[in-house]
Amino acid sequence: MKYLLRILLLLVIVAFFGLWRLHIAIYNAGPLLETKSIMIGKGANSYSVGRELQEQGIINSATLFRIMSKIYGADKALKAGEYQFAPHESLFNVMQRIGNGEVIYRKITLAEGLTARQMLEIIENNPMLDGEITESAAEGEMLPETYSFVRGDSRDSIVARAKKAMRKALKDIWKRRNVNLPLKDKNELLILASIIEKETGLPEERGLVASVFVNRLKKGMKLQTDPTVIYALTEGKSDLGRLLTRKDLNYDSPYNTYVYYGLPPAPICSPGKAALLAAANPEVSDYIYFVASGNGGHNFSSSLKQHNNHVAAYRRKSK
Repeated sequence: MKYLLRILLLLVIVAFFGLWRLHIAIYNAGPLLETKSIMIGKGANSYSVGRELQEQGIINSATLFRIMSKIYGADKALKAGEYQFAPHESLFNVMQRIGNGEVIYRKITLAEGLTARQMLEIIENNPMLDGEITESAAEGEMLPETYSFVRGDSRDSIVARAKKAMRKALKDIWKRRNVNLPLKDKNELLILASIIEKETGLPEERGLVASVFVNRLKKGMKLQTDPTVIYALTEGKSDLGRLLTRKDLNYDSPYNTYVYYGLPPAPICSPGKAALLAAANPEVSDYIYFVASGNGGHNFSSSLKQHNNHVAAYRRKSK
């Protein structure tokens, strides 16, 4: 009996020691010395993930990772994506974060006022995205916004999301427009918003700039806005890189609002939501002119005489 008790006691001690070592291996600090990121591909299993984690020095035992993943059911919920681990994270924390799909979300910003070509270049040059761009995007078809994505997402997916976001924004804002606007459809709203976007970056001015163009459209006046001339000359492929000349203002293009009446045939950039809202609900004014003030904003006028005075003041300030 004494012999059996000694054996039993020894087994208990061994079991306790083993459980204690197992607890340490699972919950104590891991071997990682500095923050590290890894990619888990689609279709990965606990075996391949555990091996990768061990090879990268994030955990000590791939086998223990697989066993724990099976016990906790994490092996059935391995989400593909990029994961980042802090120094000395325990095996349990690593397993939980992968099982919970705590992937790193990266961001890409498509700024207001960019052309479709410029937006596509930003998407193309992002090294965290995969694949070539095969999704087409017309001018003004993508909504300027900051989009989150997981490393390895396709470039086409960003283009598609930006197009979908613009369709939704345009549809929602068109429903809330001033019914007295001299605009036929959502496309004309988009075109007007693109001009407003290029004319001013000041939130407090968008409504007034919109009112000038709406007043001109109602009066049958030419819009005479410089950004449309620049777009006509460059076709949206680049910046003009110089000041406009009188010769430029006579350039024959349907985009040149100094030559042709009404709106251009298509947007000249990608307007943001603020510009769309300003185009849909302009401020009420009798302004039909505006010119740069020299202080980052514009001076607005309801008569040509007043406008000429503002122009003269701007020229004196510029000199």
